[in-house]
Amino acid sequence: MPALVEPTIAVHESFLRAMDDFAAEGRGGPEDTDSALGRNIIDFAASWRTVAGFAAFLESLQTEGDVSVAPPDGWVHSSTYWYLDGPTFLGCIRIRHRLTPHLLEMGGHVGYDVAPAARLNGYGTAMLRDALPIAADLGLDRVLITCDSDNLGSRRIIQANGGVFSDERKGMLRFWVPTS
Repeated sequence: MPALVEPTIAVHESFLRAMDDFAAEGRGGPEDTDSALGRNIIDFAASWRTVAGFAAFLESLQTEGDVSVAPPDGWVHSSTYWYLDGPTFLGCIRIRHRLTPHLLEMGGHVGYDVAPAARLNGYGTAMLRDALPIAADLGLDRVLITCDSDNLGSRRIIQANGGVFSDERKGMLRFWVPTS
């Protein structure tokens, strides 16, 4: 049964297959720096095929969520979880611990990506559902989630988890989702 877990080296091969599929869709290109997935591909794809490179990537994800380590200027702590079915990587979700003015406009508290081969199976809805109690444990009563106005799949995931439409800004739909 699929579960939300902290990133692990145990799914290295499956993770790489998913990242190759994302790259084939155009993710990780020079214009994809506004998404965490895009930045991860840009910053780590050249090294994460080795065990040492993948371990360094996992360590960077852990550091991003570690509240004892100050984030870089302009950034916030962000906890990353992977949705796995045994050894199979199905997707990832990131929970930002607070909002900056930019995240309030465009990024929100939560960002997620379902692996291309795993789409249309309800995993995005389940992954977000499982992440909401984690956000509550971080002290968030509700989370802001944004999606492109033409991303019907993401909109359905958000609404299936109780998302209430707030408004549209710069082509991004904004929803507030209760965490409990």
